[in-house]
Amino acid sequence: MSDLGYQFIEDRFLPKGKDEYYLRNKQNRTETTYRKLNAREIEQLVRNQNQSDNWNNILVSDAFNPELVKNCKFFGLVRIGKLEPYFLEYHNLRMPVGIYNSHIISCDIGDNVVIDNVHYLSHYILGNEVVLVNINEMATTSHAKFGNGIIKEGEPESLRIWLEVCNENGGRKIAPFSGMLPGDAWLWSRFRADEALQEQLLAFTQKAFDHKRGYYGKVGDRCIIKNSLILKDVWIGSDAYIKGANKLKNLSIHSHPEAVTQIGEGCELVNGIVSEGCTVFYGVKAVRFVMAAHSQLKYGARLINSYLGSNATISCCEVLNSLIFPAHEQHHNNSFLCAALVQGQSNMAAGATVGSNHNSRGADGEIVAGRGFWPGLCVSLKHNSRFATFNLVTKGDYPAEMDIPLPFSLISNDVHRNELVVRPAYWFYYNLYALARNAWKYRDRDKRTTQTQKLEYDYLGPDSMLEVFRGLAILEELCGEAWYKRQPSQPHPGKDLLRSKGRELLSSKKDEVDKLDVFANHWENSKRNVRLVNVRKAYLMYQKLVQYYPIKCLVDSLHSDQAVDFKSFAPYFPKQSLSFEWINVGGQLILEKDLNRLVEEIKKGSITSWKKIHDRYQILGESYEKTKTIHAFSLALAAYGPDGSQMNATILKDMLVTAKSFRSWLSEQTYLSRKKDYENPFRNMVYQDSEERDVVLGSLEKNSFILKDKEDCETFGKKIDTWIALL
Repeated sequence: MSDLGYQFIEDRFLPKGKDEYYLRNKQNRTETTYRKLNAREIEQLVRNQNQSDNWNNILVSDAFNPELVKNCKFFGLVRIGKLEPYFLEYHNLRMPVGIYNSHIISCDIGDNVVIDNVHYLSHYILGNEVVLVNINEMATTSHAKFGNGIIKEGEPESLRIWLEVCNENGGRKIAPFSGMLPGDAWLWSRFRADEALQEQLLAFTQKAFDHKRGYYGKVGDRCIIKNSLILKDVWIGSDAYIKGANKLKNLSIHSHPEAVTQIGEGCELVNGIVSEGCTVFYGVKAVRFVMAAHSQLKYGARLINSYLGSNATISCCEVLNSLIFPAHEQHHNNSFLCAALVQGQSNMAAGATVGSNHNSRGADGEIVAGRGFWPGLCVSLKHNSRFATFNLVTKGDYPAEMDIPLPFSLISNDVHRNELVVRPAYWFYYNLYALARNAWKYRDRDKRTTQTQKLEYDYLGPDSMLEVFRGLAILEELCGEAWYKRQPSQPHPGKDLLRSKGRELLSSKKDEVDKLDVFANHWENSKRNVRLVNVRKAYLMYQKLVQYYPIKCLVDSLHSDQAVDFKSFAPYFPKQSLSFEWINVGGQLILEKDLNRLVEEIKKGSITSWKKIHDRYQILGESYEKTKTIHAFSLALAAYGPDGSQMNATILKDMLVTAKSFRSWLSEQTYLSRKKDYENPFRNMVYQDSEERDVVLGSLEKNSFILKDKEDCETFGKKIDTWIALL
């Protein structure tokens, strides 16, 4: 019995001249001065049915009240702060300050806490005004890592925790750590053949945390933990609320007053990081995971070997071996996501199975989906597949791997003709309301208190617009090829002639284009046709987007209403024809050359920690708007042709006039696409009349997003008019 509560750190791991409390004393930052109990206090404690192996090892503050400690057993060194005759209240739970009916081993207890019916509390440091009620076991081991992918003194490498993201075979595994951003997870999961980079990233993780044994678990100020079974090796920030959890093991749970984290009934979380502002409740199972800031798991969701980006929600379903960027939505019990890189602003419908992984000789397939990926009802996809930004996949069982390079496309499975059908630029003609509203919604719901990475939420971003620009060439070539196939007497030309013919047809000859069968059979790993429809409409829309995009960026960049002239715009124009490649690094779009420079600096040792990588994210984010605008003008000038490599006032004025008109069209289409729902008789038939419909759905004319979009359109137009007048 005399050893119970002592020798927390084995002698072989104790530094020379240190005792087993040296790390505990470093962790406990209280300014409380502790003293030994006096005879009267010991007598009172014994009278209250308390026991201790050595009353001299119970240290207390001057404001300690022994009458508020009843029916407890103490072992080891226990330090107790103020205990005063108050009660603490949270959500109608009122509990008297004090320590009751509990078994406490070697803990530091803050001021005015409530500890009641905690069967086993071992090696924890509790903050002030903490409430612990009805807990079976709450303990920390000397080798606790609190969810971080590190190893402690004397441990073999095999004990390191890894997340096997993006691929089930572990070939893209990453080690989780507190503060891990989506960009970090992506960076580590890529460049797998670069051993020097991989070694550095692992070293950054290992050295970010002390590898010494003997750290205690911590519970921050004002935390509430009640009616829970097991908490083992868990570090908890301030103001967290945990109720009814089954098992929490090897975790860091970050929380603070501005971003409170909550964990609810029936949850089992093991080997993971829960970032600030997260919500986890109702039967969630998560193993080997990271939840970024303000993400949610609920209603029986399973998250295994995965990283969940910030402002994302997963309910009821199963997610395995995936790396998910911010603003992901997945709400349905029969959705399944496996071995995927989903690059944000995505939504998984009921029955969507992005996980038909075993169509190869091993479980080693991957799916890469650009921003705005929406697999619809009962979609089944095959690994490996790749999708451009804002692709919508309609209901169907897709029998083969796909590689779809055109953005804003509707992808469907025509089982009658046994064809894969791709309708590019679908959103702009048929559902612009959803596209525009989602861009606003994700931005509005970004609740991150620390925005280290600058996330792109607009559907017109450098990634999607680069795909749009390349889509023009793709459509020209495919259309030219379709035309030449109808001319059997003519020899098959090279790519340049195909593009030239396609450009001619798409720009002026509507009837002729509509008669063509345009196929892109290399987009699916099958022998069936891949048919493109509405090709000319898509081509013209892509052209309009390329011309509108730089003006939109310019309006967003120049917030001031001050008078400007052509020279004021000059910093946003490319000095020469530039080549831009953008990479989606965890939701932050970064130029490929900047990313390559970052990688080289990591390998050379110029960047020596994850913090310095995060600092680089911030620096790149600060210059993002200007760089994006220069890129946008570079695309537009390239679309003008070889003679348009330099911007001038004439070109700019033409672009301004066109942009104002196109912005009005976008606003009108946003309204009309939503209006269709109000005019559909099948939608209206479930309502008694239009008045009841408007009560249930909200009035179309009072739709807050539509009203805001119209207001933004007017503001855009006024700014354009001002600029035109000054040119």
